[in-house]
Amino acid sequence: MNQVVEIGVGHLAAAYLLLAFPLAIMLWYRIPMIGETVVSVVRMTLQLIFVGLYLQVVFRLNNLWLNAAWLLVMVTVADVSIVRSCSLKLSRIALPLFGALLAGTAVPLLLFVGLILQRDNLLDAQYAIPIGGMILGNCLRADIVGVRTFYESIRTGEKAFLQSLAQGALLHEATRPYARKACRAALAPTVASMTTIGLVSLPGMMTGVILGGASPAIAIKYQIAIMISIFSGTAITLALGLWLTSKTSFTPHGPLNRSIFRTT
Repeated sequence: MNQVVEIGVGHLAAAYLLLAFPLAIMLWYRIPMIGETVVSVVRMTLQLIFVGLYLQVVFRLNNLWLNAAWLLVMVTVADVSIVRSCSLKLSRIALPLFGALLAGTAVPLLLFVGLILQRDNLLDAQYAIPIGGMILGNCLRADIVGVRTFYESIRTGEKAFLQSLAQGALLHEATRPYARKACRAALAPTVASMTTIGLVSLPGMMTGVILGGASPAIAIKYQIAIMISIFSGTAITLALGLWLTSKTSFTPHGPLNRSIFRTT
């Protein structure tokens, strides 16, 4: 199989010409997102350049503690991003959600690297960082949907929630319908993606393995394994996230503590 084709700086610059299409559409429909889009593209470029340079060092050293530290940084950034996207206060939600993200990323990651790939070094930079990033990225998207749905549903349906508590329901019983709704909303996109994968699009892991020179047969095995790992990690993170954050989000008497929400 062929090796990965090198993309020169000049050829990469040509990719930015594709931005003419979305920017033209924004201008045509007068969508006030041009400035935001340009800033996002610039940030993406700078962040990826920095990460690329840093990961070259990480991959060369392949130090256990350095790899673990980088994964913890990734989890921390994801944690802060989820809390802010859900309009919640970092001081009340960040720590329990960090624990959920760490568990939901570590469990499928270690099983993937150790059991499926059979690597002796479970935190081998070549495998642990990109695979951990794929799992964590999907956990992040699902948690934003799930955590936001859970707390917003309780806040907007507070009358029914309080009535359930008044009738003698325990907190986990009163929150169960809202947790069910949140989990369904968060997990549905991944389930739909697994249903259509390979037919509608070639997913990221499979495409990357093929571009790396492996055969489609090998790429398929990688993709199946990573999709199951992603789904498992997402479910673990979401369930733990709702459970752990609930410990600090409700008053001792049961009602939702509205101080967890950020005022805008």
